[in-house]
Amino acid sequence: MLPLPRVVRPLRVLLVLVLVTLLAAQVAGLPWAVGQLPDDGLRGPLLAAGVLVLACAEAVVVCTWRLLALVAGDRVFSAASRPWVDAVVRLVAAAEVLLLVATAYAAAAGAPPGLPAALLGLAVVGAAVGLLVVVLRALLRSATTLHDDLEAVI
Repeated sequence: MLPLPRVVRPLRVLLVLVLVTLLAAQVAGLPWAVGQLPDDGLRGPLLAAGVLVLACAEAVVVCTWRLLALVAGDRVFSAASRPWVDAVVRLVAAAEVLLLVATAYAAAAGAPPGLPAALLGLAVVGAAVGLLVVVLRALLRSATTLHDDLEAVI
């Protein structure tokens, strides 16, 4: 197993790249993509939903960064990590709701059939990520409890 500093540093570099990519998508890519839609009535709401979903993803990157700081400080198995993990769960759930609302809106507004299908695909991926984070949160809570019990014994 690699020592944690050797894993944390490259992950931080990747998180910065992900954040820069998300910001570029939010500022340039998403407005261009939404501008390609044939109906002006679809553009505004879908742009707003897209910006909010990307903002949720950016906030997840920030929470992950904070969790990495706890890992580097050997404090990840403490109560300090719980708020960050809970925030990730809430952010993924919010993005999921936004994606489902955008999917329903696009389908009801008569968007090209590929758009609701793509949004629904993103929603399915988001649901899988959300459920995975919930499972990891439960594992972290169990590990934290075991860590605290071991500390009490020692």
